Order: sequence, then structure tokens, then C-alpha cells
Amino acid sequence: MDDKLGQALDAVGPRLRALRTRQGLTLAELSDRTDISVSTLSRLESGARRPTLELLFPLAKTYGVALDELVDAPPTGDPRVHLRPVTRHGMTMLPLTRRPGGIQAYKIVLNGCDAPPEPEPQGHEGYEWLYVLNGRLRLVLGEHDLVLTPGEAAEFDTRVPHWFGSADCEPVEFLSLFGTQGERAHLRAAPKGTFDT
Repeated sequence: MDDKLGQALDAVGPRLRALRTRQGLTLAELSDRTDISVSTLSRLESGARRPTLELLFPLAKTYGVALDELVDAPPTGDPRVHLRPVTRHGMTMLPLTRRPGGIQAYKIVLNGCDAPPEPEPQGHEGYEWLYVLNGRLRLVLGEHDLVLTPGEAAEFDTRVPHWFGSADCEPVEFLSLFGTQGERAHLRAAPKGTFDT
């Protein structure tokens, strides 16, 4: 097997784990949706089993991504970046990063709504950083119920039950950086007085 093909196949496991974690699914829930056994899914994610088309097709369908995104297919000569948004439950997620593992970046657009939805906080492994671009984002995080406006950010451990939605049923756009447990966004603040003139 040539080195490039081997590297592409080795990268599938971390990519599958990142997609499952991002969507807050357990292996058992994913197994129910794909009819692939939990042990096979676990072995795919750990790299102990090589992916096949028969396994990747139902996973791509469940995650709402193109098959070539799972295997990081080589470019076909077209230099344009073809980002494929995923729309589910009134939310559109546009991936901004394509590398497996590490911190994943998304632009998320929440559509407007007729009535504010009832929050259903859930927790999962990972760490997330949100930055609001437009609109008012309601973030329920543990015991906190916050409204973030454009230019505001939040950073939190995703094991804490959380939920986000539009604060006023108007559309909201925000950026999300998501990483596995222990990976945090690091912000550096200028020393006090740096911007004084």
C-alpha cells in the first residue's frame, strides 16, 4: 500500500471520532443509526480496523458529510475549497477545518424560530469555544443561563450539560472551536495600558 493511501486511511479513525463527538453521539447511538456494531465502530475510530466503503457509506450519511470528507480524498486539481454545510434541526454547520483530530472550527447559523425552544442541555467529552458574529445567542451551561451578543465569547468544558439557541427567535451566526478534552483555546490579553495613547 502506498504511503499516501496508508496515511489517508490512518486519518479516518480520528476524523470519525471527531464527527461523532461533535454531534454528541455515543457509540451505541451511532450503532443504532448505522447498523454497524459498537465493536466495529470502536475499532474503526481507534485505527484497529481499516475502513471499507460498506462501513463508510452509512457513516457519511449519518453524519451528513460527503464520503471524500471522511477519507480526506486528494485534491482533483481544483484549488477552490469546497466546504459542505450540514443542516439539521434548524441549524446549519459549515466546517472551516478539514484536518483530523485537533481543534475543529465551524461557522454555525441558527435559523429564526416561531417560539423559543425549550433547552435540553446535554454533555459530552470535549472543550468548546463560541464567538458570536450576529444575533443574540442563548447559552445554557450547567446552572448558568446567558445571552451572548456580537463580539462576545464563551469557553467551556463540554462535559458540563449545555445547550444553545437563539435568544429571541431571530437568526444567529457564531463561530465554534471544538476540541477533545484538554484542548483549550488560549487568548492573550495585552498588558494594561498598552492601548492607551
